[in-house]
Amino acid sequence: MKYLLIGCLALVSAGCSVSAKPPVLHDFGWLASTTTGQSKASIDINAPTWLWDNRIRYRLLYSSPSQVRFYGLDRWIASPPELFAQLLGFSAKAQDYALIIRLEDFEQQFDAPDRARVVLRFFAEAYSAKNKQKLGSQEFYLQQPTKTPDAAGAISGFIDLTRQAKEKIEDWR
Repeated sequence: MKYLLIGCLALVSAGCSVSAKPPVLHDFGWLASTTTGQSKASIDINAPTWLWDNRIRYRLLYSSPSQVRFYGLDRWIASPPELFAQLLGFSAKAQDYALIIRLEDFEQQFDAPDRARVVLRFFAEAYSAKNKQKLGSQEFYLQQPTKTPDAAGAISGFIDLTRQAKEKIEDWR
């Protein structure tokens, strides 16, 4: 009986490890259309430590607003600050300034089980590339509803939101 129990446990654990799928990795989309013939900007991104991993975060505001959750089968290929820096590093405008970005929020928020939005909040400071003089600062808060209330909705929403953020920064500077 003891050996039968051990054998069953071994099969169950082996079955779990064999059938477990590795997470699918995502980025903010192909950058070739935004990088051709453009200069690379000087970008520094600061963020809280919890944003420096590659998990996709969400929050159920309707039931547990203080609990941060993560999608298990979908992850970013790098941390959101790294991906954001890569996207912002290529600009359609000539870069005669340096940017310091402080990323504050980057998560999907559910207002109801069938209704979610993505939120991106950051603070930007621009400095002259020549003499390091501060040119200005601006807080940005962007959000938009997701097409679907799931990981796929979060990913496509963040792709749109980060591209909007890039355009807003370019318009601001």
